[in-house]
Amino acid sequence: VQLVESGGGLVQPGGSLRLSCAASGSIFTINVMGWYRQAPGKERELVADITTNGNTNYADSVKGRFTVSRDNAKNTVYLQMNSLKFEDTAVYYCYAEGKRWTTGWGPLEDYWGKGTLVTVSS
Repeated sequence: VQLVESGGGLVQPGGSLRLSCAASGSIFTINVMGWYRQAPGKERELVADITTNGNTNYADSVKGRFTVSRDNAKNTVYLQMNSLKFEDTAVYYCYAEGKRWTTGWGPLEDYWGKGTLVTVSS
């Protein structure tokens, strides 16, 4: 399963960006999709995730500013980021948890995108 992100870039404080991530591959099913981020010198942290039936989970630092959503038919997850702050600057990684079909459904696996850089700067 491949995850491809898009939508990163440079934005001023208070601005908005929307990230997208599409999953593709042969036969697969995705349970949870979401976003992590890693700032320079810091560990990767969960930003937000969403289950197949729409249950969401957010880091405290982004609650009220970021919104995660998904289109199950397109195997795509989105992250709408509003009121961006300097401290939101990071590489944002798309994440998915799911299974692949080979001769049957395989074990639960984690998939990662290559990351997209979000820079908040004036």
